[in-house]
Amino acid sequence: MRITVRESIKILLVLEGLILLASLVSFSFFINLQIAFLSSFFIMIGSMYGYKKMVQTKIDAGEYEEKRDFLDTVEDPHELYDETPLNDAPAEELDLKAIVKEEKKKIKTFSIESMKHGTKGSLSLFRIAGYIFLFLGFVALKNNDLLDLAIYMPSLLGGIVAAYFVGKNLFLSE
Repeated sequence: MRITVRESIKILLVLEGLILLASLVSFSFFINLQIAFLSSFFIMIGSMYGYKKMVQTKIDAGEYEEKRDFLDTVEDPHELYDETPLNDAPAEELDLKAIVKEEKKKIKTFSIESMKHGTKGSLSLFRIAGYIFLFLGFVALKNNDLLDLAIYMPSLLGGIVAAYFVGKNLFLSE
């Protein structure tokens, strides 16, 4: 793990060095680039970390279910060619109400539990801190008449790309 952390720090230091060179253009250019870059970087790293933690918790608790192969899902989305034996009893002997209730239980609906599952990763403290930094940085630039959207918006993309490579080294290498 030390090697990936070192690589990630090197990537971040090189990018910060390039951003520091932007101060030679103008202070306004530099500060817009820096705040936008760090905002999107913190949000993406926080998201990756939060989702990794959520998935790891689910795996440790054994709360994941085995998914079918992607090709099987595409070819047979409703499992019509499934190998499991069917009830071959005559139609008169079947309890249709019980069969319908069983099938309804299999359908996953939107519930508080499913909503809680989706919000765990999105409400991680690290991600929220990134959004707070984004908001406060944007407001500070606007209030000091330094905001230049022509610089700020593309700089958000730079932070996303950098966070992808750093996050790939940190979170996907294990």
